[in-house]
Order: sequence, then C-alpha cells, then structure tokens
Amino acid sequence: MTFCHINADLLQQAKQLNINLSQTLALHLAEIVRQAQRRQWLEENKNALDEYNHRIETRGTFSDGLRRF
Repeated sequence: MTFCHINADLLQQAKQLNINLSQTLALHLAEIVRQAQRRQWLEENKNALDEYNHRIETRGTFSDGLRRF
C-alpha cells in the first residue's frame, strides 16, 4: 500500500474552514473510483462497442422501418 503526504498548509486551511477530511476524502475517492471503473469498462468492451456501432451504421436498427417520427 502506498501512502502520500498531505501538504501541511492545505491541511491547516481545511481544519480552519471546518472541512470534514474523512467525508471529503470518501466523496472524492468514490468519484475517482467510478471514473476509473468506467474507463476500465469502456476499454474492456471497446471491441464490442465498435462492432455494434459499425453494425448499426451499416444495417441500421431493427426498428428503422417501424418508426413514424
């Protein structure tokens, strides 16, 4: 596990502003994890998504002849 050091001045400012550090970390960490998971999913499924998009571009969707708008 890797640990990093928090800038002491920044930490002091956060304390003076009554910022809840654990809550702030949890919120931001959750967002970073979601973004990383999204990137990973897109990377893992890139070929399938590209094939699907190509199929739709060349053949259209199953309902193309049924739409009235």
